[in-house]
Amino acid sequence: MKKIITTIAFSFLLCVNTLAVTLKVGVLAPEGTNWSNSLKKMAKEIREKTNKKVKIKFYFGGSQGDEPDVLRKIRVGQLHGGIFTGKTLGDINGDVRVIELPFTFYHDRKKALGIVEKMEPFFNKKFEKNEFKNLGFFEIGNVYFVSQTKTDSLKNMMGVKIWSWEGDKLVSTMIETMKFVSVPLPLPDVLSSLSTGIIQAAYAPPLGIISLQWNTKIKYVIDLPISFSVGAFLLSDKAWAKVGPEYRKTVEDIARKYVQEVNAGNEKDNNDALSAMKAQGIEFLKFSKEDVERGKILRKEVISKLKGNLFSAEALNQLENNLK
Repeated sequence: MKKIITTIAFSFLLCVNTLAVTLKVGVLAPEGTNWSNSLKKMAKEIREKTNKKVKIKFYFGGSQGDEPDVLRKIRVGQLHGGIFTGKTLGDINGDVRVIELPFTFYHDRKKALGIVEKMEPFFNKKFEKNEFKNLGFFEIGNVYFVSQTKTDSLKNMMGVKIWSWEGDKLVSTMIETMKFVSVPLPLPDVLSSLSTGIIQAAYAPPLGIISLQWNTKIKYVIDLPISFSVGAFLLSDKAWAKVGPEYRKTVEDIARKYVQEVNAGNEKDNNDALSAMKAQGIEFLKFSKEDVERGKILRKEVISKLKGNLFSAEALNQLENNLK
């Protein structure tokens, strides 16, 4: 009898593993972008290479809400995954935020990507501990401050009302340290808030500034990337467990291929967005050498406030060792 029960159970598990699964994933990237086009190709190839046993349904343009909404829906089972950046990525794994510490990489995006690659195994262990599977890190790009007022020095930036993503410890700490006025808002409210004067400034990679139409409301860009932004394609452990073991490597390999395609596209889109803003007549402001040096001091202050709070000492040590 015991042998019969075991055989039935094993047969049932085999049957479950061969069932098709559809993974629902929330994304802020709008339809029609290079990013969304690459993700659609990823989904198509995964469907074909797994004999339609694994399907991915992407919900683009924030149709499932802001990133925190997507994370909440994953935790209650309404969605299976999301492409997360910044604050929400940190809610899952705060150690990743060391990559986004201010005044770390400046214009050197290649160095930033290289360190992300080196630290990925370390980050992935923390994702797994927190019940998520990481299918790859995205380069969002260098982050620039944009404003309606002329902020050509750290001193002139004091008192400027700047958007911060609600609940983002890293950004709120940075803004507090730099003596800006933080105005926490959901991402979809930034454009209207720039229009009404609720905020005077914001921050994003160039492709985000253009795709979110912030370029229509600002006059200045500080031509010194304040940080480097990353994203990650995460699935809940429960969703990943529904993918048959025989298909998991296929899904991982295809996802990684298209993550690299997205990253190459994002680099081009960021460069094109900078050119578009210059052509539009937006003025690019330079910081003095003194302000650049002051930025290094501010970085240390931000680290002292967040180490052990947002990210671990181990994550910081790995970053600093890789920087050397």
